[in-house]
Amino acid sequence: MSEILILYYSRQGSTAELARQVSRGVAAVPGMQARLRTVPPVATTTVSADPPVPGQGPPYASHDDLMACSGLILGSPTRFGNMAAPLKHFLDGTSALWLTGALAGKPAAVFTSTQTMHGGQESTLLSMMLPLLHHGMYLVGLPFTEAALSDTQSGGSPYGASHVAGTSGAGELSAAERHLAQALGRRVAALAAALAR
Repeated sequence: MSEILILYYSRQGSTAELARQVSRGVAAVPGMQARLRTVPPVATTTVSADPPVPGQGPPYASHDDLMACSGLILGSPTRFGNMAAPLKHFLDGTSALWLTGALAGKPAAVFTSTQTMHGGQESTLLSMMLPLLHHGMYLVGLPFTEAALSDTQSGGSPYGASHVAGTSGAGELSAAERHLAQALGRRVAALAAALAR
């Protein structure tokens, strides 16, 4: 089985729920499975070190997870139109992988959640794409052939899956948001499978 790494940061549970839906889409592609990983929080000052394994949820990601994956899907809550600092901090530490081209030629996609309809979802999705482009990855989005993209009254974008917590509640994805997150996972997994042939 080839693995698609779903690497995300979540504070209130919405991004984590999107990650679970994306993983369902990955698992729908024969021969593919999802590996969920998260990143530790960051702070301006450190009083004590965080444990090496989070108290709940998936384990923290390592560079080995990135090297072993057949594709990568990043998720983050929106922070003023940008990805959250913990995910950015993790990505900033991947220059050794960039130097060796470890991620070049692999498919990648992005997803986000925010509180309000105009909270910067698309700019957040675009901000997460930039390091992936520098790593030489193939970006995968959501085409308008996905009917939910035109029908959604909440999250969803051609740049990636998204969730608007203010319309339904944190972690309570609409049917369209669930569908689009799964579609994103299927698209990345299908491309990874095709590239492996």
